[in-house]
Amino acid sequence: MKIDAVFSGGGIRGFALIGAYQELCNRGYKIERAAGTSAGSIIAALAMAGYTGEEMVELVQELDVKTLLHKRWSILPSGFTKWILYYWKMGLYKGDKLEEWLEKKLAAKGVYTFADVKKGSLKIIASDLTNERILVLPDDLEEYGIPSQTFTVARAVRMSCTIPFFFEPVKQRSLDGVSYIVDGGILSNLPMWAFDEDEGKKVRPLIGINLNSKFIEDHKNNISNAFDLFTALFATMRVAHDHRYIEKEHVKNIVFIEADNVIATDFEINDLRKESMIKLGKERTKEFLNKWTR
Repeated sequence: MKIDAVFSGGGIRGFALIGAYQELCNRGYKIERAAGTSAGSIIAALAMAGYTGEEMVELVQELDVKTLLHKRWSILPSGFTKWILYYWKMGLYKGDKLEEWLEKKLAAKGVYTFADVKKGSLKIIASDLTNERILVLPDDLEEYGIPSQTFTVARAVRMSCTIPFFFEPVKQRSLDGVSYIVDGGILSNLPMWAFDEDEGKKVRPLIGINLNSKFIEDHKNNISNAFDLFTALFATMRVAHDHRYIEKEHVKNIVFIEADNVIATDFEINDLRKESMIKLGKERTKEFLNKWTR
């Protein structure tokens, strides 16, 4: 059965998305179009490049995620340098290693730029802080004076995966100057709207894979200090747009994976934990498909 799929953000929790994708493949579902935010953009890109569920599992089993953290070199004392560079670079790590790894894996399937995947089949969500907007790649690149089809997929995914303050923002030059691009999850963590046609209609069934146990729920942030306020601020930015779009009738098309207790930036994750998260994603997707009414 042909479907479209949307994969949510979640950092390291994204290993569960691989299990979900594996189960979709095993059950005979063929993803015609994929959209993703942050970790979900990696899965979407690899899926549209032609990786099967089994191949994707093999990729991450051989990956030591700590190697994706590109530390800076300096002749100055490390403690002092760390915070000086953090202030000016706006992130602890550069993000180059992630982009390099993606380039290599996508190239193995003959994918370098968006011209190498079926037009309109892949949408990567990022956040343009300079222009205060959700950025849909490659669709919105023309507005920046950048040819959309020659833009590299790995670069787009890196933009979507740039967790604020953890990775440096991506500086994207255009005709209007430099834009600072960060994680798409800041503005839309589950972009179920990405494949809307006229009047919100879908071309084919759409499944969302969400790395949270719930999506729409009655929830209030308890705010009693500055830290609570900061946390609530980011939580609101991350879910407000999606909550407004996804009404109750959309929820029935979403797989919920309770990976809430895993820290998104836990790059020390071991193989056993990776395997358990892949298994969790697979199990929750299997449960969903067994009762899904299209």
